[in-house]
Amino acid sequence: MTLPPLSEILDALPVIFSLVLIESLLSVDNAIAIAAMARHLPEHQQKLALKFGMLGAYLFRGICMWAAAWIIANPGLKMAGAVFLVHLMASHFCTLEAPEEEVSVDLSQRGFIATVLAIELMDLSLSVDNVVAAVAISPKLWVVCAGVFLGILALRFVAGYCLKLMEQFPILEHAAFLLIGYVGLILAAELTWHVEVSSLEKFGGIVVILGLALLYERSKPVQTALTPVFHLLHWPFKIYATVTGFLLSVVSAPFRGIGWVWRKWRSKATGG
Repeated sequence: MTLPPLSEILDALPVIFSLVLIESLLSVDNAIAIAAMARHLPEHQQKLALKFGMLGAYLFRGICMWAAAWIIANPGLKMAGAVFLVHLMASHFCTLEAPEEEVSVDLSQRGFIATVLAIELMDLSLSVDNVVAAVAISPKLWVVCAGVFLGILALRFVAGYCLKLMEQFPILEHAAFLLIGYVGLILAAELTWHVEVSSLEKFGGIVVILGLALLYERSKPVQTALTPVFHLLHWPFKIYATVTGFLLSVVSAPFRGIGWVWRKWRSKATGG
């Protein structure tokens, strides 16, 4: 495989930076979620579950990176990915509006193996998100692979710094979901109306979203101006998240059925 020309590499730098930025923000959620899901286990099992969780995050990102060429070559898959990215954004913001008791999940009864399996399933989901977002930003395989690979490194080396940054600016957690929704909408527009959005324009949009998010957190006038917009978007987001969530539940039904059979068999085997 020959290296792309220097001009193409320079043109791709904003895209690669965008991918690393999105992955760095999402990797913090990944690390926090892994820790939260393992919190109920005994301390020695917590550490082991965290190791398995981080290993799964690396492994699944590598597998999904290998599948990127297949995603790029199939417009139907790319459209499904775009719909899924927008679903993630819509469901995230709908969850913020829901009462805490409706969105919390009790993990305290899960044993070590069940907890690790739940963590690996989450790792797989986030890895798919990462690669689909990368494909949405660039159709070039080498750019996608470079961005995802650097994102894997970010998961290891940058997550700690991003965690501190998100502690200082909590709005960045929500900005990460805005970004993946943004790239999902762009991908859907490109596939539906055959418009072409340049890499620089995509990068510019990402910078604007981050800038507005930081302004929203620090500026009362900006909050006053944008809050009615968020209220206006709540019901479209709610409807979209409900419809796409139902479709996802239909698609995942066979896997949930396998999980149910496994739990029943394990319960009988252990006499529970």
